[in-house]
Amino acid sequence: MRPGGNVMDQILYNYKPVDPTTWVYISSLLTITVYFKFSRVWSVRNLDLLGLIALAPGLLLVQHGGTATQVGYIWLFATAGFFLVRLLADPMMVRRPLLEPNLSPGGLAFSTVALCVFLMVNVMTKKDVDLDGAQRAEELSKRELTPQAEQSLATHGPGYPLLHVVASVASRALVQPDAAATPESEDAGRLSAQTATARTAAILSHLAVVLGMILIGARHFGSMRTGIAAATLYLLLPYTAQMTGRVDHVLPAALIVWAIFAYRRPLVSGMLLGLATGVIYYPIFLLPLWLGFYWQRGLLRFLVGFVSMVALLIGSLFLVSGGFEAFLVHAKQMFGWTSLSPHDLTGFWSYYESANPYRVSVLAAYAAVCASFALWPAPKNLGTLLSCSAVVMLGTQFWHPQGGGLYMCWYLPLLLLTIFRPNLEDRVALSVTADGWLTSRKRQPSVRAA
Repeated sequence: MRPGGNVMDQILYNYKPVDPTTWVYISSLLTITVYFKFSRVWSVRNLDLLGLIALAPGLLLVQHGGTATQVGYIWLFATAGFFLVRLLADPMMVRRPLLEPNLSPGGLAFSTVALCVFLMVNVMTKKDVDLDGAQRAEELSKRELTPQAEQSLATHGPGYPLLHVVASVASRALVQPDAAATPESEDAGRLSAQTATARTAAILSHLAVVLGMILIGARHFGSMRTGIAAATLYLLLPYTAQMTGRVDHVLPAALIVWAIFAYRRPLVSGMLLGLATGVIYYPIFLLPLWLGFYWQRGLLRFLVGFVSMVALLIGSLFLVSGGFEAFLVHAKQMFGWTSLSPHDLTGFWSYYESANPYRVSVLAAYAAVCASFALWPAPKNLGTLLSCSAVVMLGTQFWHPQGGGLYMCWYLPLLLLTIFRPNLEDRVALSVTADGWLTSRKRQPSVRAA
């Protein structure tokens, strides 16, 4: 590889990464070309597409910096507000005509594979990789406690200590230690290992999101083409290209998507949501909705899965923390101990003096909406589970203390699946969830008698 080249130069001669602003133009045109229904201009689908395209200018303004940053956050909040209303109204949209993409299934599949390749290359060549989680994972493996551990809570939010532990195990095989290493080479090797950890976690998480969306379309929507269409649009969005290396954005989304895929298995869904809560904390607000969904069948299995996974994460954290003091620091971060603190605010809320009381009011309203999902809508089906889960994860953006509005991946896959989903009124827990072990045991005598 010639000097100054990159990984893609080995495949495409003189390849240059696409500028973020240029990609906004290209992806917007491709989105309209592939998904816009020109025969039904005034359809809800077209309005959704325009809303997705409208997310990009706010993201660009925030990344531009300076005085544009505040305008960018306001733009993102306004666009998120539109989708919040749209998702809350989704359970009332009974008529859902099938609006297939303008591209053939083969073309969609090819586009998905090609975009996945470019996404992985983007992660591997991106210089500004967030290494904080990889560093916390290394500290946990060595049972160390550094001053940066508590600072990580202020910069990345709750849940971050355990985010890279699994990926760190996989990436160690990529970077072998040198037996005759000097202190300088050891530091360089440690940095390489941390970079490999962050990139491995990002790539695996994105692939999990894409595969999960495709399988949801194939198994639960009855159309693999619909799943591929939603996954392709996820890969097309400028946000995905610009935030590819942020594992704290995409890993929770992957776990929630797979929890949706496994919704017929309450125990598995509970474990996945418990894991998502452990790594980023905010999915805990999904509990009222999912408990309401499984109320008639599967409630105990879901709770057992959720509680057992959270307990397992807490126990693992205690074992690797190297002391009770270190455990308290990591546990405080895992469960968002300082999420309501008026200090260390970044993003939208940092631009207004004494803004924290208003943010707490927003949080109170958000908590009330989340609690109401235990009862409304009733009865709950897979469609409402999708849209209301998207509402919960989108709603966190309005009070998130660190860069609220930027964590779009927490709700984007769910939003896209909601946009593309068919009518799912018959997919309720009572009809699709298998009987539990105790229920099966109780029914055995009556079956024998018959």
